[in-house]
Amino acid sequence: MTATADNLPGLVSLKVDIEGHVAEVTLLGPSKGNAMGPDFWRELPLVMGALDADPQVRAVVLTGSGAHFSYGLDLPAMMGGWAPLLAGDALAGPRSEFHTEVRRLQAAVSSIAECRKPVIAAVSGWCIGGGVDVVTAADIRLASADAKFSVREVRVAIVADIGSLQRLAPIIGEGHVRELALTGKDIDAARAEKIGLVNDVYPDQDALLKAARELAGEIAANPPLVVQGTKQVLAANTERQVADGLRYVAAWNSAFLPSKDLGEAVQAFMERRKPEFTGE
Repeated sequence: MTATADNLPGLVSLKVDIEGHVAEVTLLGPSKGNAMGPDFWRELPLVMGALDADPQVRAVVLTGSGAHFSYGLDLPAMMGGWAPLLAGDALAGPRSEFHTEVRRLQAAVSSIAECRKPVIAAVSGWCIGGGVDVVTAADIRLASADAKFSVREVRVAIVADIGSLQRLAPIIGEGHVRELALTGKDIDAARAEKIGLVNDVYPDQDALLKAARELAGEIAANPPLVVQGTKQVLAANTERQVADGLRYVAAWNSAFLPSKDLGEAVQAFMERRKPEFTGE
């Protein structure tokens, strides 16, 4: 029997279904490509906290609705609130507010890593920017053959600050992280599997979800406290390094993110043209 979690009413950006001991969390958008707007950043930690606390849930599958996992940060939706904080004349007050905002977004993604229940990310279609932040916070990543990944922040004049730069290195190694983060290039599912970003690639979305659910069920069949303990012990290997890196990049972007290049990136995005960066 499938049921929506009773303690999570009124969700807009996420859907939660629980069957047996496995919860399935689906990104809904509501923006195109499940882009991550204000609703997502508010709801994600609530959902992960509730699943962490629910004794019925022993494993989680995280996936996207429609053809794509996520286009990443919904920049137009978020920039309305951020614009005053990033203005050229913004001083300590607005910069401090922006630092708090970055830390809030970081905490939302970290709620996936901090959930004691193992999380399996099932990725189809595009997984861009914030989408990569989210899947790198998961324990295991699987993909369909049409999946594409991009740490694209550098192409929009942003130092990626929500977790990819901190969590990718233990997964794929420093060389691959630097290539992806410094170029902002797209990679396909085959390359993602080759470098260890995903464990396995499946022919299509249906096969992917079937495999993700089966893997979650296999995990859920094990002693739940031992599974949770194993996840927490494994996390001890990297959690301090990740936490230090997140604090550093939040401070960095609070100081250095505002730029003419950022304004050009936003304008070019709105006008659907290639940006022309000047380093100012």
